[in-house]
Amino acid sequence: MKITSVETFLVPPRWLFCRVATDEGIVGWGEPVVEGRAETVRAAVNELSDLLVGRDPRRVEDLWQLLSKAAFYRGGPVLSSAVAGLDQALWDILGKSLGVPVHQLLGGAVRDEVRVYAWIGGDDPSAVAEAASEQVEAGLTAVKMNASGRMGRMPSRAEVDGVLARLSAVREVIGDERDVAVDFHGRFGVAAARRVLPELAPLHPLFAEEPVLPEFAHRLGDVVSASSVPVACGERLYSRTDFLPALQAGIAVAQPDLSHAGGISEVRRIASLAETFDALLAPHCPLGPIALAASLQVAFATPNFLIQEQSIGIHYNAGAELLDYVLDRRPFAFPHGAIERWDAPGLGVEVDEEAVRKADERGHRWRPPVWRHSDGSFAEW
Repeated sequence: MKITSVETFLVPPRWLFCRVATDEGIVGWGEPVVEGRAETVRAAVNELSDLLVGRDPRRVEDLWQLLSKAAFYRGGPVLSSAVAGLDQALWDILGKSLGVPVHQLLGGAVRDEVRVYAWIGGDDPSAVAEAASEQVEAGLTAVKMNASGRMGRMPSRAEVDGVLARLSAVREVIGDERDVAVDFHGRFGVAAARRVLPELAPLHPLFAEEPVLPEFAHRLGDVVSASSVPVACGERLYSRTDFLPALQAGIAVAQPDLSHAGGISEVRRIASLAETFDALLAPHCPLGPIALAASLQVAFATPNFLIQEQSIGIHYNAGAELLDYVLDRRPFAFPHGAIERWDAPGLGVEVDEEAVRKADERGHRWRPPVWRHSDGSFAEW
């Protein structure tokens, strides 16, 4: 079997898909994207396709090594995201060629279903109690919300009280039998995170995500030691070596993104590394159906898995939704807060190619918002 072509599709609301075709008619799909930099990753995929065309797609590990290392310069979000989507497509082809799901190739299933959570409240969280109530009615047992909107590096008492009030409101709605996670989105400084986390502890958040920016990984140990709230991070970490300092600092939850951190191949290795630190896996995935399918395949086969993010109804999905690009929506249902394991070959998602090609004709130019503080200086989004 040989790869004959690699195509990319810029699909709303903010995603990039890739299609890897073979001379035997088997097609693999992946989702290589950096949100807000989709065109840049598209160019990277196009460059990397020179390393793929004419080669056997079933040599997944060998091709991963080639894609990641052959150009001498390595790492970073653009390259690792381009590799990630192509890696997903190669696993999809391998599974389809053998007639088995990817999780079977990863050692077989260790669970029958994957617990998922939904976003509530938006970038600048509001109406969180009402939104949480809607998700509970939809059958979910966990939600995640931003801790705050625009936040000073050293927040005021009133700003801290706002964080606590929002979390309290959600906890009151969902009760003690369900979970709420809090995303700091790197908006707090180290000292602020150390001050706020202990105040959140009585409300028992499932985890506090990215309390400080990833460039301050050398201070994560100070944040972790400040409270009993489990600390999570990883959406802006792209390899095992990126995750090692965070795990050594004591994070409880690793959150690699299957479309950023080298795909299925590398995230599987990150999960194994996390297991040696007694840390759990909760893949980041505010993206499309292919990224979610790849995440689920890893979750089905990973012993130290915790919970899966998914983007159905997320506030970024303006004009298009996750299920708009799949032919069969049933596998993504979560009537009791979990997606049941499927055994369809490859990634197990039936991409609606006609819808994808039409969407690519429209394309998108999604960009994250640019925030500023009241004094005009740059603010973390």
